[in-house]
Amino acid sequence: MATLPARQSDDKGLLSPEFMTKLEQLEILSRKIFAGRMKGERRSKRKGESVEFADYRNYVVGDDLRFLDWNIYARLERLLLKLFMEEEDLNITLLIDTSKSMDWGNPNKGMYVKRVAAALAYIGLVNYDRVSLYGYSDTLAYEMRGVRGRRLTSQVIQFLQNMPLEGNSNLSAVAKRFATRHTGKGVVVLLSDFMDKGGYVDGIRYLLSRNLDLYAIQVLAPEEIDPTLVGDLKLRDVEDDDLAEITISKPLLDRYRANLTAYCTELKNYCTRRGITYLFTNTRVGFDILVLSYLRERGLLR
Repeated sequence: MATLPARQSDDKGLLSPEFMTKLEQLEILSRKIFAGRMKGERRSKRKGESVEFADYRNYVVGDDLRFLDWNIYARLERLLLKLFMEEEDLNITLLIDTSKSMDWGNPNKGMYVKRVAAALAYIGLVNYDRVSLYGYSDTLAYEMRGVRGRRLTSQVIQFLQNMPLEGNSNLSAVAKRFATRHTGKGVVVLLSDFMDKGGYVDGIRYLLSRNLDLYAIQVLAPEEIDPTLVGDLKLRDVEDDDLAEITISKPLLDRYRANLTAYCTELKNYCTRRGITYLFTNTRVGFDILVLSYLRERGLLR
């Protein structure tokens, strides 16, 4: 794991106190139930041994006979199974694209995804979920794993603020590395512009191999969606310095917009067919609106 460069910054750069108060009313949801190694504060009714009795349900063939209430059977001649409140631990992972292409746009894409990540991390922390954060380009360059509890909020926000935006993106290599190292289940939120020359298919396939509850949030800058460049230009790729000399005309811009729309639609359809929740946004949409409205509508938050 690389060491983050030392740089002083304050929490208000990502989340305001007023917004954090709103976030405290939310929790991150999983479409599946994931039990971690440590007990958390999420609770659900399950059949099994635990610390607190919750309820009964009728016995069905195949249930464990150890959890039958024989006293009730002796009185009522009914086979009822004991249910207990079990504490569950939700693992939340934020994979944040910190490649050089994210350092672009007004508002800046990199700052935008850091703010979204900070908001989701804070929601997890106040709910005592286990939160892991990774900044990636062509490798998992920066990581903070398995943090829990509100007291670590400042450390998490500082970690996000200090992550540099540099390097070439390689989602395939990063996702393969992540899937190899992390065999647990949980919610994974991937924050990226998905502008990767190697594509996104292999990377998403690696993540799906771990049966993760996966969310893909694509973030683009307004200048990428609707560029206003004209004339004879020499364009340089911000990640690998590739040069291209082109004449930008209205027909070329129209073709660019059509290709971008097709690319984003293809990504959305690819995700949807595989049970991944996909969300597109541009950085002119307030990140607070994205969190408080759109992510709640898509079922990530409640």
